[in-house]
Amino acid sequence: MAKIGFISLGCPKNLVDTEVMLGILQREGHTITADTSEAEIIVVNTCSFIEASKRESIDTILEAAELKKTGQCRRLVVAGCLAERYPQEIRSDLGEVDAILGVNQLLQIAAAVDGGKVAPPATFGRSHADSYLYDHTTPRSLVTPSYTAYIKIAEGCDHTCSFCIIPKIRGPFRSRSIGSVAEEARSLAERGVREVTLVSQDTTSYGTDLGIRDGLADLLDALARIDGIRWIRFLYVYPDLVSDRLMEVINAHPQICKYIDMPLQHVSGSILKSMRRGGNRASLERMIARVRGAIPDVTFRTTMIVGYPGETEGCFRELKEFCRDMEFDRLGVFSYSDEADTQSHGLSPKVNARTAERRRRELMEQQVEIAVRKNRRLVGRELPILVEGHSRESDLLLQGRLESQAPEIDGVCLINDSEVGTVSPGEFRVIRITRALEHDLLGTLVR
Repeated sequence: MAKIGFISLGCPKNLVDTEVMLGILQREGHTITADTSEAEIIVVNTCSFIEASKRESIDTILEAAELKKTGQCRRLVVAGCLAERYPQEIRSDLGEVDAILGVNQLLQIAAAVDGGKVAPPATFGRSHADSYLYDHTTPRSLVTPSYTAYIKIAEGCDHTCSFCIIPKIRGPFRSRSIGSVAEEARSLAERGVREVTLVSQDTTSYGTDLGIRDGLADLLDALARIDGIRWIRFLYVYPDLVSDRLMEVINAHPQICKYIDMPLQHVSGSILKSMRRGGNRASLERMIARVRGAIPDVTFRTTMIVGYPGETEGCFRELKEFCRDMEFDRLGVFSYSDEADTQSHGLSPKVNARTAERRRRELMEQQVEIAVRKNRRLVGRELPILVEGHSRESDLLLQGRLESQAPEIDGVCLINDSEVGTVSPGEFRVIRITRALEHDLLGTLVR
């Protein structure tokens, strides 16, 4: 049995894959170490969504390869999206890699670690390839704090967004059953998890492949009835698929966070059409007003792409004005990544990187002003908070999150309290907000 070090890159969906592989390896008797310098075997679970994530994955592989020379490492396994997308390139250019494991080969992780013969993945871009989907019976070892966990409710994607490589990497959309997800959530609650975050490439499509009309609403309704789960959150909502019943279910259960994470990507009608997403500024404004009107005090988070091929200064000004007028609670902005194997790769005219970065910076500077203004409105309010433990900034402070703050995505609440030692991670308390910072909040616990 070997001592194994894991490095997980990318999104929460990828993190769940890492936890599944860890669970399988621990079931086989292997031990896991957080210190890769003492690991006998290193597994890098990679991302390749955009150019920056590809670079990070390759750099991480090269750093791990160095440990075969200077550390205890004798075997290097590369898994995940980069492995799925570029198996031949990894094999030819990175000779230090001993095994390559695609996104549909998680169950072969033990063989890859043990030195067994594992064929490189061959499912990239194949719509009818055998596709893997874990369930509640699959071993899984959480790497998140003990009180919070992600649950992947579906895999793959059937949307055809022009800039996105995920459908070719992850395959067609496929949902787990409501029973399987509920059983996993129940098991997590028994282990002390108090917050679950549902993830997939498009959570609002959940159940469509199973013939369920309002699958996400049905699933949330079932999960809200499980004892022990205090907060239920879901990420990655598609704009056209927020049903009236979904909003009714959110309002009906206090355990379901009033938090909508909806990547809109752009607002210009011509850009959205080219992106193969549809809609325009007027239709998106109506949709946002509908959501905000139906869910009182909802937190609305979105992401935008700047520098997409054909984005003129006029298109960008429309986007900037839209974000100013909508005053999103949370906004992430990304510069377009011109990915091979996507439909947008062949489009022109291209927007140069300097212009794209200038637009990204402008949009984020505008959002900072909006975020500070919104945070100031919370000063004086008393709100439930999930305590996470000591702050990353100071051992003298605790930190936690409000219902409006998703883990690892949004800001946090810093707790300025003289009784720091009396509060444990995972506790739900009430905080009185005393100060608004740029992204975070400061407050004291209510006795």
